[in-house]
Amino acid sequence: LLAVSVPARSAQGSFDRTLKVTGAVDVDVTTGSGSITVRRGEAGTVRIHGEIRAHSNWGISDGDAERRVKALESNPPIEQTGSIIRIGHIQDPSLRRNVSISYELVVPQETELKSQTGSGSQSFEGIRGPVRAHSGSGSLKVSDIGDELRAETGSGNIEIESVRGSAVLNSGSGSIRAEQIGGGISAQTGSGSLRLSQSAPGAVKVITGSGTAQLSNIRGSLHAQTGSGGISAEGNPTGDWVIHAGSGDLTVRVPSSTGFDLSARSGSGQISTGDSHPITLE
Repeated sequence: LLAVSVPARSAQGSFDRTLKVTGAVDVDVTTGSGSITVRRGEAGTVRIHGEIRAHSNWGISDGDAERRVKALESNPPIEQTGSIIRIGHIQDPSLRRNVSISYELVVPQETELKSQTGSGSQSFEGIRGPVRAHSGSGSLKVSDIGDELRAETGSGNIEIESVRGSAVLNSGSGSIRAEQIGGGISAQTGSGSLRLSQSAPGAVKVITGSGTAQLSNIRGSLHAQTGSGGISAEGNPTGDWVIHAGSGDLTVRVPSSTGFDLSARSGSGQISTGDSHPITLE
């Protein structure tokens, strides 16, 4: 018996497009495999750069990868209707097969964004939003967003810095760090640590199956839960705080002038209160 291995043939290419827009822009970008980067540029212009990678599996005729790359270079998957722009929505199944496109976008500050990748990292900076981002597998990094944020990844870390609106964050497996969130926060990860802080009031709900939760400057109600891992919560309660850990230490810090009713229970471990908060038992 003689086994013959035929290597896959690959090809690479790129394209650049500049679109003129007026006023606020609505951008919808998607890719099956590849990264997506969006950053702020000048008003009235959207710049798009795409990096294409394609390969042909065994049994596919020579030149198939090159053919698909050239087709995408000459006719990139970009659609514009006024200030609505759709990127990466490839209708021809033969062009999607074994193709990866990474996108770099430079957009006006007044941009609303929807972004999705099957596999690949995403990074957004300096736009008003709102922003909705989804990744089947890949990290998400977001900073300086002027409205609400929804970010989800099946596997990967989420890092958020300065959102002037509420945030909904989900990771199947990965840590979540969200600093300076200007509203309510909902954050959940199957496995990974949570580190969150607020810059404006709003309800906070956090859940991790395995990992620690560090919560600071909380300005509303709080529901925090870990299956395995400690929780540290600091802030000014304006609603109920419900904190539970299946296994791990719980530390709660509030201003010394704050009055509250406390109900605490430990399956295994001590319960203690600081000197700044005399406790009356009932």
